[in-house]
Amino acid sequence: MRLWYFVNAHLSSLLHFPAYSCGVPAYPPYVTRVVGGEDANPHSWPWQISLQYDKSGVWAHTCGGTLIATNWVLTAAHCISSSRTYRVLLGKQNLEVEEPGSVAAAVEKIIVHEKWNTFLIVNDIALIKLAEPVEVSETIQPACLPASGALLTQDFPCYITGWGRLWTNGPISDDLQQALLPVVDHATCSQQDWWGFSVKETMVCAGGDGVVSGCNGDSGGPLNCYGANAWEVHGIVSFGSGLGCNTRKKPTVFTRVSAYIDWINEVGIANGFAAVLQK
Repeated sequence: MRLWYFVNAHLSSLLHFPAYSCGVPAYPPYVTRVVGGEDANPHSWPWQISLQYDKSGVWAHTCGGTLIATNWVLTAAHCISSSRTYRVLLGKQNLEVEEPGSVAAAVEKIIVHEKWNTFLIVNDIALIKLAEPVEVSETIQPACLPASGALLTQDFPCYITGWGRLWTNGPISDDLQQALLPVVDHATCSQQDWWGFSVKETMVCAGGDGVVSGCNGDSGGPLNCYGANAWEVHGIVSFGSGLGCNTRKKPTVFTRVSAYIDWINEVGIANGFAAVLQK
């Protein structure tokens, strides 16, 4: 049985949730152990969002993100610029066509981690509060958060999703992509010929085979890992190698969500979180 942990009892009592549980998509993803990116099964990652900014009157995709409550989105701090106006696009498969069930949501506020460091790329996490809660549906559902402090084992099968570049310096994808990225544990990822001291305990690495990785435009999006009968977002796409997206022994590095559960809850309490979704 999955539990909803309500941070603000008054707000949560006003919300109605249909029979959708966090991390359990109405349209299951097509997941295999085959290496290689592919088009995602439409709406099978219903918590995936496109963070877009106003580019001379046209909305342009800049980063991914994860819906974690009806009016809150998790993304990377490096995706946020104070000079830009943002919106959040939910329920999308193809960014270039109109799709039933999709929603363009205005942003009320953005909270970047107070210790975000652009030089060291640490605490690369931000929360976006939507102007209005979105209605949970077959195409828009929240992801579950992992337990505080949870660590994934070496080679644990997770999936990166996003509309980022299809290859280094290649085009942005119109259709949502998914790719199997096995976890690389900290002991391996912090070795000198991997990421060395650049990767911290508050990060999680995945991939590094030189074939599949995250790329520009995937930033802020989720590392989706299945456990306890639901999908949890264990990572936020943070950085990769300047040598190229698919560099061997330079796996995609994610902000480890389980290291920031307390921060997410603190922000929620201070800002009227509707609900934090955990097992």
